[in-house]
Amino acid sequence: MQPFDFQLHTRVVFGAGALARLGALARELDFRRTLLVADHGLVTSGHVAEAWEVLAAAGVEVVPFHEFDVNPDTSMCARGRDFSAPLGVDSIIGLGGGSSLDCAKGINFLLTNGGEMRDYHGYGKAARTMLPMIAIPTTAGTGSEAQTYALISDAATHVKMACGDPKAAFRVALLDPSLTVSQPASVTAAAGFDAIAHAVESYVTTRRNAVSDTFAREAWRLLEANYERVLTHPADLEARGAMQLGAHYAGVAIEHSMLGATHACANPLTQHYGTTHGEAVALLLPHVVRWNSTVVAARYAELLRITRREVDDTDAGDALAARLDELKAAGALDTDAGAAYVAEGDLEMLAADAARQWTGTFNPRPFDAGGALELYRRALKFQLQNV
Repeated sequence: MQPFDFQLHTRVVFGAGALARLGALARELDFRRTLLVADHGLVTSGHVAEAWEVLAAAGVEVVPFHEFDVNPDTSMCARGRDFSAPLGVDSIIGLGGGSSLDCAKGINFLLTNGGEMRDYHGYGKAARTMLPMIAIPTTAGTGSEAQTYALISDAATHVKMACGDPKAAFRVALLDPSLTVSQPASVTAAAGFDAIAHAVESYVTTRRNAVSDTFAREAWRLLEANYERVLTHPADLEARGAMQLGAHYAGVAIEHSMLGATHACANPLTQHYGTTHGEAVALLLPHVVRWNSTVVAARYAELLRITRREVDDTDAGDALAARLDELKAAGALDTDAGAAYVAEGDLEMLAADAARQWTGTFNPRPFDAGGALELYRRALKFQLQNV
């Protein structure tokens, strides 16, 4: 059994209506003037106003910051730092999907430790204490609230950088499934499939251990059983809560076991073609499962047995990929509309970029540019355009 060093950094508060506890939790951490990082969609949905009201009632002053977008980049984090530095904030709250939570972490790095986001690419590069933070995810997707990494794109190159440090952990993750009901169906589908991919990939990486396995298995059980339900019955809070917990558990698994070839190949599609991350992951995951099954078929069979599907190990890769294809179709992520139309001549460039992605180094089957090229050809066979 593989040795490991495991520690949960984040307190989890879960339940429908848990947002009402935000003020008390903030006061416990001695928040007095907090930076509220939330995208414009959260303002429109009314969730920013809800959080603000609860904080104000607890005597916490709110400084709002909304000037960032999907896939936060280095310039957005610098903008948040420049905005908040003169205002004397003593804490940060990230409200929203993974973009809000990652941007909150990025701002915290710059505000407390100075420099540029590139200085924190990697792990453990923050020399000074960071501001205490609370995460309030409004999607069931990235699991960023459970991780000490911020995924930030370089504004110049669009390359995604994983910037991590134990000091970047949220003190509290407040999981309120009622906040996820306002998501557009397309976001529910893409974010939910991304969480499913996290559970599947983290369960088979070379870095996995007994504890990450426990979280990945439970994440898969919750996500696989409830993904279709939240798409057909979006107001079902039980299913919403299961998805939110599943995404969080998958985030814990990622923190301790990392990811694999799916995410390594997905990131260049986002970088070069602007493909939404969840759609890129959905496009690739079934093909990666089939490709990896030569070395981890028994692990895939274990996941299928959790969902009461008995298969022979030799068939597990195809069976799991088929189930993922079903889930992808349920989320309307199997249509050409969401897929990248890739120029044939770009494949080798994409494969070279994928081979440089950190997550690929943890894939159970050795992964390089040749493997990436094979996966792209499989996944993009209907999208390739000779242009």
